[in-house]
Amino acid sequence: MRTDDFWAVISRATADRPASPADVAKRAAADLATRDPEEIVAWGRHLDKVMVASGTQDLWAAAYLINGGVGEEGFDSFRGWLIAHGRDAVARSVKSPDSLADVAVVQAAADTGAVFEAEEVLSIAADAYEQATGSPLPEGERPVTRPEVGDLWDFDNEEEMQRRLPKLSALFLAPPD
Repeated sequence: MRTDDFWAVISRATADRPASPADVAKRAAADLATRDPEEIVAWGRHLDKVMVASGTQDLWAAAYLINGGVGEEGFDSFRGWLIAHGRDAVARSVKSPDSLADVAVVQAAADTGAVFEAEEVLSIAADAYEQATGSPLPEGERPVTRPEVGDLWDFDNEEEMQRRLPKLSALFLAPPD
């Protein structure tokens, strides 16, 4: 599956109407369910590629700041939320995780404590395959989509967080005394 074809599914799921990530996932799964099972599997493999590409330490640190701490599943779910916002949101966040500080809902979350997660986006292919075939998505070899927890820099080190993610740190960390 081509990258453009992968993102077209997400674009159609968000076209002409604001949608929650859950709605995006539901619409995308319904769209994919009309296709050949092999194409659904290919879409799921491409989702794995997006997860690998977005599995950076600094993006994980951004999710950690924004959501008030996240583990492995929380980081995956945060990236599901990003994917539900489309190709540009993912590309911008991977290139510069600190750019998330410029997003209005993220800015508001500094005051409201809102958490950004969309686990359902990560199961679009599985849901579509089951709708199309009545069977579970075949299990294939899955790539590692994030660094090992033991390999991460210390997200609780505020000085390092301020150095790597200054704009997000200004929003989510207490100002220094």
